[in-house]
Amino acid sequence: MWPDVEVELIAWLGNQIGTRFAAELPANLLDVLPLGQVQRVGGSDDSFRLDRALVDLDAYAATRAGASLLAREARDVLTMRLPGTKTSAAVFGRVSTVSAPSWRPYENTGLRRCGATYEIFFHPVS
Repeated sequence: MWPDVEVELIAWLGNQIGTRFAAELPANLLDVLPLGQVQRVGGSDDSFRLDRALVDLDAYAATRAGASLLAREARDVLTMRLPGTKTSAAVFGRVSTVSAPSWRPYENTGLRRCGATYEIFFHPVS
């Protein structure tokens, strides 16, 4: 069975960076900033074992500097530390940046959002 890349990345990123990550934004978002949102937005598989996930990662913070810092920290750990990592459900391979961190609009002017898209290869633990 294919591991849920969102679940695996949320736990792993939280441990690596020490910031909360989630798949869905909480209703009290302003109270829990900074926060990273991880969402699979597509990808493919080789019909056997290797999954190629396209993952959006949005960094939310009260300030532009805070959102930029979280987005850059996430990029660093995803591209430099995630390859070769094994969790209880997945083994991660190559990670590449599809779209580098950039500013994304958000309706609430009380926070800032910086997002990026990554291509992440992984397979289930044998």
